[in-house]
Amino acid sequence: MHLKPSENTRLIGMSFYFNEIIKLYNQKLMPNKILLSGKKGLGKSTLAYHIVNYILSQSEDYKYDVDNFNINKKNKSYLLIQNHCHPNLYLIDLLDEKKSIDVNQIRQMIAYTNKSSFNNLPRFILIDNIENLNNNSVNALLKIVEEPNSGIHFILINNIEKKILPTLKSRCLIFKINFTFNESINVTNQLLEKNIFNLINNDLINYYITPGEIINLIDLASEKNINLLEYDLASLLKMLIINGYYKKNLLIKNMIINFIELFFLKEYRLTNKKNSLLLIFHNFIDKIHNMKKFNLDEESLFLEFKSKLLNE
Repeated sequence: MHLKPSENTRLIGMSFYFNEIIKLYNQKLMPNKILLSGKKGLGKSTLAYHIVNYILSQSEDYKYDVDNFNINKKNKSYLLIQNHCHPNLYLIDLLDEKKSIDVNQIRQMIAYTNKSSFNNLPRFILIDNIENLNNNSVNALLKIVEEPNSGIHFILINNIEKKILPTLKSRCLIFKINFTFNESINVTNQLLEKNIFNLINNDLINYYITPGEIINLIDLASEKNINLLEYDLASLLKMLIINGYYKKNLLIKNMIINFIELFFLKEYRLTNKKNSLLLIFHNFIDKIHNMKKFNLDEESLFLEFKSKLLNE
């Protein structure tokens, strides 16, 4: 399952958003519905866990280090959350092999909110990837967020490239999160404690890439023993498709899709036949959309891309 709490005890590049939300909490003005919206891989879920730990660890030993934006791994709340047993945090995310967040997940959460609290601390409902809510689960969620029980706070996380219902957005205080290119590189370098330009061919890095996407790529390279300095964009795409690394791996499948979009962007800048390339691009984007929407097999699409665009 994807229900794994963030283990990142350092919050990097998010100090502004953290301070804004914590200031609201300390002034007793924090709304009970917050939406963190931004491109996937920025660290929105890490931000959410740091907010939760700051609030829940206030009366604990080894409480949150607010000066350094750091979770002490010895604090009780961190340990309970890592072991999926904190009574004040309920996590919902897309389950493995599922196309959407099921209405039963929302119903189980509602049952949790109706139970008595074990303590006087706030309780948090953290829902990651809310763009994966289906119609039934959205409708069930709307009912509970309209008038949540006392002490219940919702933190919703949305990947901005995917739409969510305006009726849900309108009920939340929205924090739109983004990094500049330089900020993304700086955050990644701090997280890895390395210079990524010594690890990755410049052709694989674009101005829209996020720290999470870079780290996922480096993790893949480490797992598969790939030297990323030796691959440009086209050769990496060929290698990933030929070896079928995307099969039963949603992370790599999405990585290939992002690289295909980057491939077209780079080709568009270089070609004199922009109109014909745009037609090919839109054709592939439509096929990618239909693949996701109807859960179609991605292998034929990736092989078609390789044979037609990569001349293989």
